[in-house]
Amino acid sequence: WNKYKKLSEKITNTRVRGWLLLDSYTPTFMLTITYLLTIYLGTKYMRNRPAYSLKNVLLLYNFSITMLSLYMLVELISSVWSAGYRLQCQGLQEAGEADIRVAKVLWWYYFSKLIEFLDTIFIVLRKKNNQISFLHVYHHASMFNIWWCVLNWIPCGQSFFGPMLNSFIHVLMYSYYGLSTIPSMHKYLWWKRYLTQAQLVQFLLTITHTVSAWVVPCGFPLGCLKFQTFYMCTLVVLFVNFYVQTYKKRKLEGDRIAKVGDLKNSHSNGLSSSLNGANSKQKLQ
Repeated sequence: WNKYKKLSEKITNTRVRGWLLLDSYTPTFMLTITYLLTIYLGTKYMRNRPAYSLKNVLLLYNFSITMLSLYMLVELISSVWSAGYRLQCQGLQEAGEADIRVAKVLWWYYFSKLIEFLDTIFIVLRKKNNQISFLHVYHHASMFNIWWCVLNWIPCGQSFFGPMLNSFIHVLMYSYYGLSTIPSMHKYLWWKRYLTQAQLVQFLLTITHTVSAWVVPCGFPLGCLKFQTFYMCTLVVLFVNFYVQTYKKRKLEGDRIAKVGDLKNSHSNGLSSSLNGANSKQKLQ
């Protein structure tokens, strides 16, 4: 443990020392374990209990996450622009004090991943257990832990790009979730399918941006770039699988409903023909 602590202190970026939750990995790890236990125990606890509606809570929560994501998006764009960041590859020590402003926004991004654990808690309380997929839990748990590492070791420079895109996606996504709690808005929410497509585009753009720093390096740690590329590839695979399974299932359900409709029409038409024939026969008689 002492060896780990010394190594962590050695590689931790001094600019973020003393920031909330960053000086030790223990709180982040324990919060993640608590999250996973809450899912497991929560589903058992709710098994024989009625689901909570949480309509007003969800509306407030989703609106709050939307506003936080919008703040991070605007502040990231503003801070990297004023710092003169390069889009292709940006090192960790090139912008001086301007890097601190970027790091502060990225801390909020890290902290938002803790807040987003509530996504799953609300699913458990509403007994929507079919939404607790491996992708959902893997994405939520891993992002919080990965961003502890990012904030400690690479809290600025090249690290800005993924959160900037993700904040934009979350503005759209949590707006959708918030509006979906209002029944009168459902008819305007035809664009859910495109949210998953936008997330996939986000991952592909992040991979492209990361790999470009391999091709034309700027001093950003290569190991971090490789890890990010690998992690993003796992998300692409899982999201593609989710997209295919979700909309393939919907297509099959649509086809089944259409077939049932055809059978009903066929039966009705046959019955009408029989009645018409009977009526004709009676007329002939």
